Amino acid sequence: MDKHQQTILVTGANGQLGSELRVLSTSYTNYKFLFVTKDELAIDDIDKVKNYFTNNKIDHCINCAAYTAVDKAEAETENAFRINGDAVGNLASVCKLHNATFIHISTDYVFDGSATEPIKENQTVNPIGVYGASKLKGEDLAIKNNPDTIIIRTSWVYSSFGNNFVKTMLRLMKDKESINVVNDQQGCPTYAADLAAAILNIVEQISNSKLHAPGIYNYSNSGKINWYEFAVTIKELTGSKCIVNPIPTSQYPTPAKRPQYSVLDTSKIQRIFNISISGWKESLEKCLSILLNK
Repeated sequence: MDKHQQTILVTGANGQLGSELRVLSTSYTNYKFLFVTKDELAIDDIDKVKNYFTNNKIDHCINCAAYTAVDKAEAETENAFRINGDAVGNLASVCKLHNATFIHISTDYVFDGSATEPIKENQTVNPIGVYGASKLKGEDLAIKNNPDTIIIRTSWVYSSFGNNFVKTMLRLMKDKESINVVNDQQGCPTYAADLAAAILNIVEQISNSKLHAPGIYNYSNSGKINWYEFAVTIKELTGSKCIVNPIPTSQYPTPAKRPQYSVLDTSKIQRIFNISISGWKESLEKCLSILLNK
C-alpha cells in the first residue's frame, strides 16, 4: 500500500450519486476526496482536466458527470455526445496518463429493451435514443483510451438528492387525487446511496489489494418491477390516499423512447468484488425515511 493518502476525485459532485458519495466520504477518512461540480471542473474541457490532474495527485477518478436529460438529448445531440461521449474518452486518457483508476457510470439505456430476462454485461448493445447512444460512445472511448477502465451500468437511479422518480411521486401524491403511471416498462430501481457504497468498496479493494478487474459491470438493487408497481409501493409506504392508475407507455408519449425491459443481471459485480446487493423495497424504505424526516 502506498504510504501517501490516496486521493479520490468525484466529478458531477452535485448529482444524485455525487451527493451520496459526499455523504459516505466522511466514513472514509483514509482517503482524501475532491468533489467537483461542472462549474469547478467541466469534464468536456480537456485542458482544464489535464491541468487539474497535474495540480492534484489523483489516484482514483469516479465520473458521475453526465448529460442526463433523456428527452432533451433528442434535440441537443451535440451537447449529449460531447459530455457523455468525447469528454469521457478524454477523462479516461488522462487517468491512464496519471496511472489513476477510472470508474465511469453508465446506463441501461445502452440496450434497446427487447430482452426478456436479466441483461448480462456482454449482451449486444443497441441504444434506441440519443442519450443511450451518447453513453455508449463514452463507454467505447473509455475502454479504447484506457483498457483498465471500470464501467458500471445502472438503472432507474433515485436518491434523497436531486430530481428523480421517487421525489416526483411524493410531490404528485401530495398535490393530486390521482396519477397515471406506466406499467409496461420493467426494470429495477437503484438507490444511489447503495451504488455509492459499492463504488467506494471497489476503490478500497483496488487500492488495498491491487485487485485488477477492469471491464463492464451491472449494478442495481435486486428484484424486478414496473414503474406503476414502484409508484404503488411509494404510496403504500407513505400512507398516501392518492389513486395510482396503470397506463401503457403509448398513453404517455415522450420525445425519447424508453427501453421496455431494463432488468440488469448483477451477478458479475457480486462475484468479482464480493458485493452484496439489497432488495429494491428495503432500499426504497431507507430513502423514504430520509425524505420524510427532512
